[in-house]
Amino acid sequence: MQQLTAVELANWMALYLAAGFCCTIALGLSCAMIMVELYRERCWATVTSLRSAALFVPKTWWRWQKLYVTSMPVTLGIVMLFAASMSWR
Repeated sequence: MQQLTAVELANWMALYLAAGFCCTIALGLSCAMIMVELYRERCWATVTSLRSAALFVPKTWWRWQKLYVTSMPVTLGIVMLFAASMSWR
């Protein structure tokens, strides 16, 4: 198995760091957006029973997942453009 050169190792580390950075930003923005949506719609007012409380959590989780996964094309695009701008030799 071939060892990575110092340049390749540095590039891969930078790509992983960039992807982690983009994912952290997406996480923060999606959490903030879901809080704004929940506040605007006052979703907690519909929680009147144990059953509605038990369904509130999965519904909120699903809404957050949709927001977070929506950011995937942007994250991939940023990381791919960053990788294309690097010198791999």
